[in-house]
Amino acid sequence: MGYEVFSNPESLELAFVEGKIRESLIDGEFFDPEYWKVKRLKHDDWVPNLDRTWNEYESIEFTIENPTIDSPISEFLNLIAKIPKYWN
Repeated sequence: MGYEVFSNPESLELAFVEGKIRESLIDGEFFDPEYWKVKRLKHDDWVPNLDRTWNEYESIEFTIENPTIDSPISEFLNLIAKIPKYWN
């Protein structure tokens, strides 16, 4: 399990961000971290030739932690919205 922390200088509402992320997921729950520019997560028993390279999205929440990503959430949402829809 893992996560990324984005800044939110525009104070976007959580429901809005959640909706934009869900619109960009593959089969409603997966994403390719290479295209989304986030770290690839894998289990200890991950087998490169058998397992998918996708990450699974679970949820989003507000936090007081420091960002782990340099760009704000608004830029991230713009990035994932540009990914061709054939990945969905």
